[in-house]
Amino acid sequence: MKKAAWIFLLAVLLAWPFVAGEFYVNLASQIFIAAIFAAGLNLLVGYGGLPSLGHASFLGIAAYFSALLSLRWGLDHSLSAPLALAGTTLMAGLFGLIALRATGLGFLMLTLALSQVLWGTAYRWVAVTEGDNGLRGLTRPQIFGINLDDSTAFYFFALLVTAFSLWMISRLVASPFGAALQGTRDQARRMSALGHNVWLIRWLTFVYAGFWGGVSGLLFVYYHKYIHPASLSLTSSAEAMLSVIAGGSGTLAGPVIGAAIIVLLKNYVSAYVERWNMLLGFVFVAIVVFMPDGLVPGLKRLWARWSKP
Repeated sequence: MKKAAWIFLLAVLLAWPFVAGEFYVNLASQIFIAAIFAAGLNLLVGYGGLPSLGHASFLGIAAYFSALLSLRWGLDHSLSAPLALAGTTLMAGLFGLIALRATGLGFLMLTLALSQVLWGTAYRWVAVTEGDNGLRGLTRPQIFGINLDDSTAFYFFALLVTAFSLWMISRLVASPFGAALQGTRDQARRMSALGHNVWLIRWLTFVYAGFWGGVSGLLFVYYHKYIHPASLSLTSSAEAMLSVIAGGSGTLAGPVIGAAIIVLLKNYVSAYVERWNMLLGFVFVAIVVFMPDGLVPGLKRLWARWSKP
């Protein structure tokens, strides 16, 4: 059954650009970007028990680094992309040193504070970021001579990056390190007593999550060819958190499903419903009430109940 479902999903994803209009192809590309972003945050929230409201920092840093390296220094994407990811990862390491001085609510507030510092800097440092005007005139890279300005080409590029990202995240979760991370979430004192360095495990996870936030930031700036301080805002981080919680934290598919719901409501339903934010709130409340552990675990439970003879 699982194998058939995977084959069907793969067939749909490969055929999508050829059966759907350009708007829906671009919508799917945005879902892929949001899925990587939410999956990275899920490492902290779902597997590490570390709720963060500052994950947008890494998306924004990578996007701004890449944009500035291309616009101000004229670097090619083959250089600006790895440099932007390296800078984002280093920033994640620094932020982790600060934020992991606390856990729980204190950790959440520290990540929020750090994110707000970057958001304010992006708005006020007009000489570098152009403030509220954002950075414009950006381009998409060419991969092996393929022009990613074409929506279908960018769709397949984003699909490949997303598949690789989710596979890498799943490998970490399934590894002994992933088991240790979940142990720190459930019984931090016991893990420490067993000789595990709880702080180091959490810091490495923070850095790894920041790296994938940077990957989503690169895709984000390539897709929009524009970057604005709003990408660093609390709203952006909150949407990722909602994606994780709605889909099911601590699951691999949950953040992807949650991200798809958020993007669809934001970009499709909003064309028909003016107060789409209110609808998002109703959807989130319904999920929390009827499936408190998220859509993916909830649907699995319903399927197990219905499939019983």
